[in-house]
Amino acid sequence: MELNKLSLSELKRQKGRIETEIARRSETSKRDLLKKVQKLAAEAGVPLSELLGVKKEPKTAARKATPKKTRGSKGKVAPKYRNPADASQTWTGRGRQPLWVSGYVASGKSINDLLI
Repeated sequence: MELNKLSLSELKRQKGRIETEIARRSETSKRDLLKKVQKLAAEAGVPLSELLGVKKEPKTAARKATPKKTRGSKGKVAPKYRNPADASQTWTGRGRQPLWVSGYVASGKSINDLLI
């Protein structure tokens, strides 16, 4: 096949066919290899999971359900810093610094002075 004689649309169509064939052959190759390795392991009397270093949980042990994390409701965080000029202004240390914090630090003072 002479690629320089094909139109752009024909080249794109061939590219799609080639990519599909590569993916198909790759999967087939992986499947065949897995079957060969399983056969060799079985002949040697060694579980494939042991060869791969996969540790299985004992069948008698009950699996612990891990609680799912929900997005959005993370709860309230206690304030970590307090404005010495106005005690009602606090900051948790998360997110963008309030102006009073950045101003305090810009004046040459340590942020540790603001710790509650």
